[in-house]
Amino acid sequence: MNSTQESSQTKSSPKTLATKILSGIYVFFSSWTGTIVLVLFVIFFVAQGFVIPSRSMVGTLYEGDILFAKKYSYGIPLPRLPWINTPILPDFFGNGHLIKAEGPSRGDIVIFIPPHLEKLGLKTDHYIKRTFAKGGDEVLFTPRGMYLHPSEGNEYVKEHYSDYEMVQRGDKLFVLEPYSKKHLGVNYDEGISSFYQMASIYNEARQDGRSPYDFSAQYRGISMEALIDNGRVEYFYKKIADDEYFMVGDNRNNSEDSRFWGSVPYSNIVGTPWFIYLSINLTQSIESNAYFEPKQRYSLRWERMFKTMQGIEELTTQKATTKSIPSEVASK
Repeated sequence: MNSTQESSQTKSSPKTLATKILSGIYVFFSSWTGTIVLVLFVIFFVAQGFVIPSRSMVGTLYEGDILFAKKYSYGIPLPRLPWINTPILPDFFGNGHLIKAEGPSRGDIVIFIPPHLEKLGLKTDHYIKRTFAKGGDEVLFTPRGMYLHPSEGNEYVKEHYSDYEMVQRGDKLFVLEPYSKKHLGVNYDEGISSFYQMASIYNEARQDGRSPYDFSAQYRGISMEALIDNGRVEYFYKKIADDEYFMVGDNRNNSEDSRFWGSVPYSNIVGTPWFIYLSINLTQSIESNAYFEPKQRYSLRWERMFKTMQGIEELTTQKATTKSIPSEVASK
């Protein structure tokens, strides 16, 4: 073999090596083992499917919406086995994530592991709610609704929420429902007032000689401090701890959320909804009257399918706008 042939073989060897590597990768992922590894990698680190089981986010998300969640929105959470939701790696950094990043912003819809279920040793299903407040923020809950005092202070409130209703407590300004104009799915339309539910929990616990702030498998609790005036609950208050998030359902009167069992630490944050790929009317769907009309059960909501969260918010806005227009005008 002459030197020219040797040189030609030497030059082609990197290409040959790359081809062999790519071929090996292709063969591996074409096998059952490789397919399972690839699927688990996607579920652990990229995207995972979730079903909306309840009506706590109705107005924006509905029971029977089936969606993919982005699991890298707020860092890379510890990988967990699907269905049993058990971590497969130790919590090396003590924050529930392999890679930490910025946490949820106010107004974000977030998928997380409910901390109260972990504390009670119960099955830890995933919850989905909207971030009402984050670390350092203060929250008021009155019969009128939910108020936020951001950690940035009064000037921030005046600058960003000048066209919202406000109240002053002490020297602090609180803004009423600060996301209601941008996210029109936020509502108090369904069920019994959650404020009076919380007041009832508080009063019953006091009468029984228990703490109303203990959430247990036997008793519901509240996480917000009750402020009493003339023997009645005037409002509830909570300051959010650092690196924690106060999560509340858009369907304010039909949501078991941070008002009852407390704020969510960053370590429990999983991700954010990506897009809905299937949407089905379940038995409890009020909008389709499925409980009384069996034919409506498990029917498809075509208008919601294959929409990102931005698309869902636009659909919500469109419906709210149409609803606000008198029927005789809308029909013209």
